[in-house]
Amino acid sequence: MVAGQEQTHVPNTPVEMAEMLRRASEQKLSVVLRGAGTKLDWGRPPQRIDATLSTRGLYRLIAHQHGDLTATIEAGATLRDVNVALSLHGQWLPLDPPFASEATIGGILATNDSGPLRHRYGTPRDLVIGTAVATADGVLAKSGGQVVKNVAGYDLSKLLAGSFGSLAAIVNATFKLSPLPAASRTLVAAARDAEELSRFVREVMASQLEPIAFEIHVPSFALMLRFASVPAAVDAQAHAAEMMLGAAKLFEGDAERAFWSQHNERVWTGAGAIVRASWLPANVAAAIGELKSCAATSGVIGIEMLGRAAVGSGLVRIEGEAKAQARAIEQLRRSAAFGNVVLRRGSTELKSLVDVWDGSAERQPLFASLKRAFDPQGILSPGRGPV
Repeated sequence: MVAGQEQTHVPNTPVEMAEMLRRASEQKLSVVLRGAGTKLDWGRPPQRIDATLSTRGLYRLIAHQHGDLTATIEAGATLRDVNVALSLHGQWLPLDPPFASEATIGGILATNDSGPLRHRYGTPRDLVIGTAVATADGVLAKSGGQVVKNVAGYDLSKLLAGSFGSLAAIVNATFKLSPLPAASRTLVAAARDAEELSRFVREVMASQLEPIAFEIHVPSFALMLRFASVPAAVDAQAHAAEMMLGAAKLFEGDAERAFWSQHNERVWTGAGAIVRASWLPANVAAAIGELKSCAATSGVIGIEMLGRAAVGSGLVRIEGEAKAQARAIEQLRRSAAFGNVVLRRGSTELKSLVDVWDGSAERQPLFASLKRAFDPQGILSPGRGPV
């Protein structure tokens, strides 16, 4: 690595990754970690970039303990390739973030990114049971283990999930897996308005239905349920849901796969800023009402929301000029209907107007102490992540 000249390096082993970080630390070079680049514009713009370290040279499925339903995977492997390999034993890593066909394991874990399957399986933080990392001073370290019940040591894996590469470089991770379902079917129902959609959500949550995905979309007021299990259970669950919600569209097979692919990426294909927001699941109507009020008073062109209904978390796309987007984001942050509101995608101008992370002042001393402990020279993605 050479100071004063931005470079891209592709280490092919964890040892090479650690050595490059050691040299960067010695020279106090600012380093950004990169996988496929699908989330490279998330977070704050880095304060400085002297070098980029790509994980694409680390792409192997190291171990698949199919009897224990675990797998250890290098950070640069794509989720698509991993699941193709796991499917040979009838298993999968049940994560479905946007652009899952390109996204790498390290990037998904570092951003704790998830999609509709979060309803049933959780986030990467919930599924990871161990990690190997290269620290900023060039040391290879491990946390957790390769079995689900391993409880040895500090759970560094959970801390790294969502750290945006600001604490250490993930070189591989071990995850809990699930059996591939034998059958799957999706039901899509349309509510008349926010109140009816909210009622649909409450009724499904109070029922004995067990969908693996439970989504809402606004302003179409659509509710989406995906059932996956053995064929008889899927048929029974889909029938019960149809009886509860009334007229609905049903998708299965290739049509179902295409539906979820389009649904998962629909907010990303449109123009505008995208924020991740949280709300109380039983308070969907109030959250939708706040979006409507925000659209009317902030000066934005339009607002669209897609999210996990029973989890109370989703994405809001805000279309308009940067100052209007900033007003809308600040209004959502002040609203009692929403909890944490984080800017996922936005222009440089917008990021200069609002804090990406909406960080609480009370948490900043803790975050600063973590950064000093893991990265004393401050070389890893300085300023980009929440830490």
